Amino acid sequence: MTTQEQIQDYINSQAELKRNDMQELHNIILELMPDCQLWFLDGKNSENKTVSNPNIGYGLYIMHYAGGKTRDFYQIGMSANTTGISLYIMNSNDKSYLSETYGDKIGKASVTGYCIKFKALKDINIEILKAAILDGLKE
Repeated sequence: MTTQEQIQDYINSQAELKRNDMQELHNIILELMPDCQLWFLDGKNSENKTVSNPNIGYGLYIMHYAGGKTRDFYQIGMSANTTGISLYIMNSNDKSYLSETYGDKIGKASVTGYCIKFKALKDINIEILKAAILDGLKE
């Protein structure tokens, strides 16, 4: 199964309202990042145990760890959660930037160091969300 097929299966597996919002958000991200690398992480570790919600990833970000280790990861991620959708913006070392820059403007969302969590797209300002995504693409 291709990454695109895994992504579509994951989106299609959601309840209707969440599925529609995830599909719209997927399309928005692809519009903003048309040639990006796509990722699908099933949420399972090397022992096949579930350790997180599945994630759709967009783009390439190299994470740096102590000791000079690096890991390839996505720049922007999307995941369904129990109450809605989480959008991950991975490239900021400043854990207050996202919430300080977009938290008051985005609408009904919880904004943390690298995550924007909301119940439905109708609850947030899509243009502000797009701006946060584009901000996350800057090196």
